Amino acid sequence: MRASTEWFKQSGWGVFTHYLAGQASAREGVGLSPGEWNRRVDSFDVPGLVRQIESVGTPNYFITLGQNSGFYCSPNETYDALVGARPSRLSDRDLIGELAEALHAKGVRLFVYLPSHAPAHHRQAVEGLRCAPSWDASAWQLRPGTYLRTGDVDERLSEFQRNWEAVIREWSLRWGPKVHGWWIDGCYHADRMYRHPDPPNFQSFAAALKAGNPQGIVAFNPGVRVPVVCHTEHEDYTAGEVSNAFPVCPGERIGGAQYHVLGYLGQAWGRGPVRFPDEFVIGYTRHVNARGGVVTWDVPIEETGHIPQPFLDQLALLGRAGEQQR
Repeated sequence: MRASTEWFKQSGWGVFTHYLAGQASAREGVGLSPGEWNRRVDSFDVPGLVRQIESVGTPNYFITLGQNSGFYCSPNETYDALVGARPSRLSDRDLIGELAEALHAKGVRLFVYLPSHAPAHHRQAVEGLRCAPSWDASAWQLRPGTYLRTGDVDERLSEFQRNWEAVIREWSLRWGPKVHGWWIDGCYHADRMYRHPDPPNFQSFAAALKAGNPQGIVAFNPGVRVPVVCHTEHEDYTAGEVSNAFPVCPGERIGGAQYHVLGYLGQAWGRGPVRFPDEFVIGYTRHVNARGGVVTWDVPIEETGHIPQPFLDQLALLGRAGEQQR
């Protein structure tokens, strides 16, 4: 059963940032030590970012937990026990938890991004989590021959899925209702992994994500799809990833899920400079909102957690335009 998304529909728009050890969707690992990653996460200015987010007037803020490098900005005992990396690539600081508390105090809802799979550029994590398919997972940047397969690994990666759900459940229970939603990337192999009547499947995945907040909303990303699609009956809103084509919004819901589009304001995910005139950003957001949909815009973020001024200026204009419309 889907969670209510009326509040998400009414919110209209949000801001997304890729806070990572390297560039978003990097095709190789990063030359960073766990100590350096901890120092970087420790330098993140939570009050400063919250002031920026509050200043532009967005109701929703999305941030990455981590991606393919295996560096995550929150600790997790379940993950460390399974992976066994010493020192851990997970930060000591619970950056997500701090942001959740600080944004909640300002009335801003926090969403968390996480891939559906193990970090492709950290072999120890891939093998420890048992994310070692016999089939070609290059779409995850998990190329055949870059990891060892030991023991019995089934076609569905059932053991990995159960491990990943356990990792996610720990995070979700810790943050509770102060994390309002999840955006899960890389759900490209849905027929093979998730479209099954018995768990692990989309239903058990969604349950793990919602363990700490049953009213939270989740999206499972099938990749760039134009027009935007609903990927499963177990998602509450569409992932809506777009790149260089921006679709007409068909209405409030598609396949039963709240219509949502995610695009980037820079030249690529997490990278500048600004590529659109203000009029386009405002106009497209208004178009989607008028038909009952929601738009989220990705912008770069600095290591210290600040959004660069040119993007902040554009977001502020968008926020003021939304206020005038209401």
